[in-house]
Amino acid sequence: MGSLPNQKPENGFTGTTIKPLDPEEFRRQGHMVVDFLADYYKNVDKYPVRSQVEPGYLRKRLPESAPHEPEAIEEILKDVQNDIVPGITHWQSPNYYAYFPSSGSIAGFLGEMLSTGFNVVGFNWMSSPAATELESIVMDWLGKMLKLPSSFLFSGGGGGVLQGTTCEAILCTLVAARDQMLNKIGRDNIGKLIVYGSDQTHSALQKAAQIAGIEPNNFRAVQTTKATAFGLTPEALRATIESDVEAGLVPLFLCPTIGTTSSTAVDPLGPLCEVAKEYGMWVHVDAAYAGSACICPEYRHFLDGVENADSFSFNAHKWFLTTLDCCCLWVKNPSALVKALSTYPEYLRNKATDSNQVVDYKDWQITLSRRFRSLKLWLVLRSYGVANLRKFLRSHVQMAKNFEGLIGMDKRFEVVVPRNFATVCFRISPIEIGKNHNVSKEDATNEFNCKLLESINETGKIYMTHAVIGGVYVIRFCVGTTLTENRHVNLAWKTIQEHASALLSMS
Repeated sequence: MGSLPNQKPENGFTGTTIKPLDPEEFRRQGHMVVDFLADYYKNVDKYPVRSQVEPGYLRKRLPESAPHEPEAIEEILKDVQNDIVPGITHWQSPNYYAYFPSSGSIAGFLGEMLSTGFNVVGFNWMSSPAATELESIVMDWLGKMLKLPSSFLFSGGGGGVLQGTTCEAILCTLVAARDQMLNKIGRDNIGKLIVYGSDQTHSALQKAAQIAGIEPNNFRAVQTTKATAFGLTPEALRATIESDVEAGLVPLFLCPTIGTTSSTAVDPLGPLCEVAKEYGMWVHVDAAYAGSACICPEYRHFLDGVENADSFSFNAHKWFLTTLDCCCLWVKNPSALVKALSTYPEYLRNKATDSNQVVDYKDWQITLSRRFRSLKLWLVLRSYGVANLRKFLRSHVQMAKNFEGLIGMDKRFEVVVPRNFATVCFRISPIEIGKNHNVSKEDATNEFNCKLLESINETGKIYMTHAVIGGVYVIRFCVGTTLTENRHVNLAWKTIQEHASALLSMS
């Protein structure tokens, strides 16, 4: 590692006099970092998609302690390239099909840059009025794009807030629901509160329940089946609730999902909300992945029934060209959040808050401090517009359809669950697996597909992840990276076929 040449000593200090925000030095180094990242994006498809390093690799490469003297940005960027990049799993690679996407864009990056550059801490209106007001405006814009009921917008008595992640959105709404219910039944009855999801619901719900003080045994993951494409049925929910009520327990919170993590299954909002409302439950709709697609008219029907929910969220940092982190949460009753999450110490008192004419977002979230996230979302909406955002989403859905078609032409493979958006769950069919096994056909098939996935990922050519749905091991092919084109999908399919052929020949 290199170092900057020593300058004239000041006040007895021997070494470089640092000026952390010198405008011209910031300009110089900033240009270098942008150039570095531009080159990275230009060449990202040349890197192994999944990092190939072993655990502990970086400690072997870096010094044991921080440098005593400053080091030049040129040397630091060399180390980023040589030491950091090999340890990155490249989420922005066009050959990345794992988990869910974290789509980036120029507008998202520049909005993040502006947010970081201003570096305001917008916990209340007074601390930075533009941060609060832009967030309120952008959340209403986005709510209208999704055709959310007016009751979720500020103009209709509700409102939106930018959280970091869905985990935070679920926790905040669950705490609000908890406090509302305990105010009715008495705070010593917290042990009776029950939280409901399905066996496909994201683990964020269970984690939120733990943090909110819900008894571990009071979390219900209602079973789903292949017959309903692994969506939560109102009949199964009702049966579970009735059993709990008979046992003297109190239904509190339901979290239906639009686009589950495992298979992008969709829970039927309308019927589920009807059941939940019979028991006075809070309904939070988790559309972390698929909410983005609902700005397209052909997918908006998946949100039918949301008018009877209490809150709704989706992650703009997944499939909406907005960099991590940016979870959009709307609530019908902001006062429920404020009552549960508000603190008002003397040092935060001010005339604007006391006037009740402003939003203090500190009371809508877990933490006090908060970033100016709305800048990047504002830049994305303005830079691309609704028409281009829809085009972007539809292009990925079409690529997933194309991939699904390729699977259909190879009789060795099968699509395991219906595709709703841009994620295809597939596997090598059981009929293709050899019979010389001491385990069941299904177990042998699961084991084979697990080996197939790992053999593909080890090459670094593409990266996919798996899920187990109804006991079936599936390979998930999620299209959504900004740079992905149909040629990349075709290349991925060729790679999958080659590895399948090689493994089948040995089975």
